[in-house]
Amino acid sequence: MTARGIGLLAAAAALLTAGFAYGYPDLALLGAVAVVAVGCALVFAYWRPQLGVRRVAEPDRVARGEPARMRLTVSNTSRMRAASMVATDRCGPASVPVPLLRLRPGMDTTVEYPVPTTRRGIVPIGPLRVTRADPLALVTLNRTYGEIANVWVHPTIHLLRAVPAGMARSLDGRIDKVPQGTITFDALREYVIGDELRRVHWRSSAKVGELMVREQLDTSEPTIVVLLDDRARAYPDPEAFESACEAAASIVAAAVREDLPVSLHLVSAVATGPYLDVLTEVTLVDGDLDATLRRLRAQRLGDTLVFLTGPGGRGDLGTFSSLRGTYPVVLAGLFGDRDAAPVSAGDRLIVIEAADGAEFAAAWDGVRGW
Repeated sequence: MTARGIGLLAAAAALLTAGFAYGYPDLALLGAVAVVAVGCALVFAYWRPQLGVRRVAEPDRVARGEPARMRLTVSNTSRMRAASMVATDRCGPASVPVPLLRLRPGMDTTVEYPVPTTRRGIVPIGPLRVTRADPLALVTLNRTYGEIANVWVHPTIHLLRAVPAGMARSLDGRIDKVPQGTITFDALREYVIGDELRRVHWRSSAKVGELMVREQLDTSEPTIVVLLDDRARAYPDPEAFESACEAAASIVAAAVREDLPVSLHLVSAVATGPYLDVLTEVTLVDGDLDATLRRLRAQRLGDTLVFLTGPGGRGDLGTFSSLRGTYPVVLAGLFGDRDAAPVSAGDRLIVIEAADGAEFAAAWDGVRGW
């Protein structure tokens, strides 16, 4: 009921009361007409149009800043009556007008509009809201149609050309960096008939007194572990967190492009599902960094560990560098704190201080620790 409708009802009540109480039939007639008008408005607005709604996002997953469009098709599934009304479709925080003028039974109309992709996150689209009002604007009724569709706006991915190398052990106990797929020594075993003599390790055979043969295998591919700091206290400026998400997405994309194993972890939880979708949904929360570092130290999930944090995580880099004994390569990305004193961690920790994801990508390619 609109303000006009409420006012008309109040006037109708006053007219009817005055007309019957003081014997003024004209006033009573006017009051009765007002009541009938409100009743007709209710009947007119209460009619529910039968509409079918279909949404198609093209595409439904994009990088931040890339174009995306939503195609909305509305069909009149009624058999008898044409639909003519005002409709709006929710698109994130905004509303998009959808004209439905004389939509005949069995017909449909299609509307396309851009989806805002200027911010990382999930953009909800829908439902379609239909506003039904009578000609006198006494009653307005809103109804919703269709389900909500989501458009995933992933973080911007910057091209990383450099990738870590694998780690292999030599016979004298040293650990060397090797390209992925390199054949390397694994163990020694006793000679059996059929083994190639060129695989006999003569020095070990002389010490043991028996022929010892090298067991070789294909070096395990370098495994990258990305730890994204999602603690609210680590990012006084939310834009620094957006840069950290871009860096994480760039590392994941580079690993996938090179067919390298990669895992994504948050301080608050272990990421599950498609990593780019996880980076789209992630928000700042409270988390326990010490517990996460203990878990990473105990499990040793790879050979290259990357920690991405903001200005509030600068003080935790010393604790993070202690994982250098567990992971051969330990790197930290620090965002949004370029004016502070540079981090000095010696050979235990590689630190990249960057203003945004693009600057991080350029510095990543310049790292010589790979």
